[in-house]
Amino acid sequence: MTEADWEEHLMLQIASRSSDALEKLYDRYERPLYSFIYRIVGDGMAAEEIIQELFLKIWNNAEAYTSNGRNGKVSSWVFAMARNRSIDWLRRRDSRPAAGGEIGLDVISDPLTTELAVENRLMAEQMRQALSELNVEQKQVLEWVYYGGYTQQEIADHHDIPLGTVKSRIRLGLRQLRKRLGDSWREGVRT
Repeated sequence: MTEADWEEHLMLQIASRSSDALEKLYDRYERPLYSFIYRIVGDGMAAEEIIQELFLKIWNNAEAYTSNGRNGKVSSWVFAMARNRSIDWLRRRDSRPAAGGEIGLDVISDPLTTELAVENRLMAEQMRQALSELNVEQKQVLEWVYYGGYTQQEIADHHDIPLGTVKSRIRLGLRQLRKRLGDSWREGVRT
């Protein structure tokens, strides 16, 4: 049974109100969803809240998903809903006035916060650019580890790549990133 078939089977079970199937789907997607959602909203608590809302929606809409054969892969459906919920959260957050009733004045009045936000965005853009210059295999493995939250062994098992190859791609990719970003970038990273 392929992974896609297994997930389709889980969705049928969830549509039949199997909490065990929902738990299996949750266990499969919780870590990658958290990383994905966190990258969008930038807030850990919000990411956890969105995941809970998302799985409630999956529970309530599993029957509609299974009865409509044109929903595509389960993973695509789940991540599309996660993206939509994350964007909705950002819209709700941005539409609320900041503390004190003035929109955004708390950020403007603190130059250190503004400077740090700008610096973080520049560093993120530098990282995206450096990642885009890696070869496809190195970039994929690094994204799976750092953005997807997978272990090296999970990547090897899931993508049929020898564990040694996964480790080599990570090591070589990180070495290339260090060369491209240089020492000045590493000194600018705040912990």
